Amino acid sequence: MQTLICPTCGCSLVRLGVTKKNIVTRSHGSNEYSFCCEGCAVLFDKDPVTIIEETKDLVVCPSCLAEKPIEQTVILIYKGETVYFCKCPYCITVFKDNAEYYIKRLAGETKFSGVFSDDHECCA
Repeated sequence: MQTLICPTCGCSLVRLGVTKKNIVTRSHGSNEYSFCCEGCAVLFDKDPVTIIEETKDLVVCPSCLAEKPIEQTVILIYKGETVYFCKCPYCITVFKDNAEYYIKRLAGETKFSGVFSDDHECCA
């Protein structure tokens, strides 16, 4: 399960509150990349190969929206899809309590309402 990550700064666009209508995009090769701002896109234009390499293995925890290298994550299979989590056990617990919300949020399909939504706090 993936979400949009700015390849220049490595930030989750969902965590930053960047919506589909204000995403900056660039094409490189046959791929389109999404950026949090024009500044990151301009930096990408200068050296896209290096930037893509630096952030290609980042994933986003659906619960806390932390960006992590894939090798520093814990995996959960949800409805046949691989979901990557940071190593905080609370993140998997809160995900299981409301998985559809977190899946939709990771896809940018819900309004951002705080990291653990309005009803949760980290590590509670």
